[in-house]
Amino acid sequence: LPFMNIHLTQNKNFKLFKIISETAEKNHQTVYIVGGYVRDLLMKRKASTDIDFVTEGNGMTLAKSIAHEINPKLKVSVFKTYGTAMFKYEDLDLEFVGARKESYSENSRNPSVEIGTLEDDQKRRDFTINALAISLNKSNFGELIDPFDGISDIKNRILRTPLEPLQTYSDDPLRMMRAIRFASTLNFKIEEHSLKAIANEAERIKIVSMERIMVEFNKIMLSEKPSVGLKLLEETGLLELILPELTALKGIENVDGQTHKDNFYHTLEVLDNISQNTDKLWLRWAALLHDIGKAPTKKLVKGIGWTFHGHEFLGSKMVKNIFKRLKLPLGPDLKYVEKLVKMHARPISLITDDASDSALRRLLFDSGDDFEDLFTLCKSDITTKSNAKQEKFKKNFEYVASKIKEVEEKDQVRNFQPPISGEEIMELFNLKPGREIGILKEKVKEAILEGEIVNDKDQARDFVVREGQALGLILQ
Repeated sequence: LPFMNIHLTQNKNFKLFKIISETAEKNHQTVYIVGGYVRDLLMKRKASTDIDFVTEGNGMTLAKSIAHEINPKLKVSVFKTYGTAMFKYEDLDLEFVGARKESYSENSRNPSVEIGTLEDDQKRRDFTINALAISLNKSNFGELIDPFDGISDIKNRILRTPLEPLQTYSDDPLRMMRAIRFASTLNFKIEEHSLKAIANEAERIKIVSMERIMVEFNKIMLSEKPSVGLKLLEETGLLELILPELTALKGIENVDGQTHKDNFYHTLEVLDNISQNTDKLWLRWAALLHDIGKAPTKKLVKGIGWTFHGHEFLGSKMVKNIFKRLKLPLGPDLKYVEKLVKMHARPISLITDDASDSALRRLLFDSGDDFEDLFTLCKSDITTKSNAKQEKFKKNFEYVASKIKEVEEKDQVRNFQPPISGEEIMELFNLKPGREIGILKEKVKEAILEGEIVNDKDQARDFVVREGQALGLILQ
């Protein structure tokens, strides 16, 4: 890692940085690149498209001057309350802010702000790795300014706060979530005092809006190995405050030698498994919540052992309240997670039996477009440590997948519309809209799913004629 001078001449944004440097010079202002862009540059990570700049002066004035210099038509968005201004340039989001000092009150994470120096601004940053700055000033262009030895923390993969951690987290409790998010996404360790401070200050998370908490939580969910972040959330007491339904799964109960697996750690394994196969956020959420019904349905049955009967149905009912409380979307994403939680045990039961075609047709029909995702979830749910069992499950899954493919090609039942419409049924028997139409359409659907008839218009028509006459309807 470079310790003093960053060779910005090699940077793809070099021309932009030169314009910013020259414009700041004309304005008699200092200017520095700060935060995540600098960190990612030093870590040789994919460069962020968000770049933050700090100036010891007015950030809004500088942003307007620079935008005008690049292109007089560039639109600058100004946020006076925060003293920031931003504009888009090519694929970049550029934000400018005046250097500032902050002080906090006990009941808010919104600080009172006053004008400060670059050093003041670096002190108020959350972690040393985010407190690095690169000068764009003419006198020391490209120089790294690192007052808290963030460089060493990058090398050692340590998350440390610039100031006393208790103060840092108490001032802005969202930083606790950010610490765990960075630990999870960058694969860094949280420094020991910092981790203790998070556990001490966990209750303070209650003053942060749920929307902001979920932004960080979802970044943890989308990290390469989400269990890293979730274990830290659990260990520090934050998970209990955010998602108690999940921590309720923790622990193994032993009654007269009868035990069950720890469903919390099993869930984290399933989540890590699925994360190797999908970047879909809501499919990962389905993995996280797939067993939440197990805590309330746990029962010790004599002669059988521990049971969790109906946990998938109760779990799917719990999802809506969780989404509401966590301010997660209540539209199609919620329905999708509810559906997968409810159905997650069905393919497992099919791979252990000699599944009938009708059971496979029903699974295809009920899961519809989400069938592949359901299968991905089920495969991830196999966490046995026995290689032999793993192999057996894998073979069974492959067998059922090929069988389902055959059934799908033959019967086309995924999201199928009955091959005979309500209008056609009304015409056959000269009926007005009424309950008989619904009854006959349902009978056609059931007959196709049970394999009594194939998904074909002529067969469906003949079937409806027979069933209609059995109901006492007269064919026209």
